[in-house]
Amino acid sequence: MSTPTAVKSSCVFCNIVNKLENTEILYEDDDVCVFRDIKPASDFHILTVPKRHIEDAKGLTAADKQLVQHMLDVAKELLSQNNLSVEDARLGYHWPPFRSVRHLHLHTIAPESSMGFIGRMIFKRDSYWFVSPEYLASRL
Repeated sequence: MSTPTAVKSSCVFCNIVNKLENTEILYEDDDVCVFRDIKPASDFHILTVPKRHIEDAKGLTAADKQLVQHMLDVAKELLSQNNLSVEDARLGYHWPPFRSVRHLHLHTIAPESSMGFIGRMIFKRDSYWFVSPEYLASRL
């Protein structure tokens, strides 16, 4: 019996997770997938996405605490593997309605000190539109 093939979705991140896009996967396991942002705000800019489609941060529940922590742990591990410091990195989530892709994703941007003005505004720490992993976890 053959395995069913994934069907293209209207969600580009679901398509990447299901290997329907030609995107280099930097890391994956049963729960998450990591790839580069197509519009990097610094030298290292990755997205950690859950394999399960979750529309955005407001779609998370208390049952997702472990997933959110796992996303953060994976992102920090990839920083470490690339000899980058968590202290000079910006990690966070777009806060609805301020998101361009309707699939939860954690941005990891490093070095933060190399971000330009526009990047610093789009990914403004603890703003109405971009929140820290700690803030998100506190809401679950």
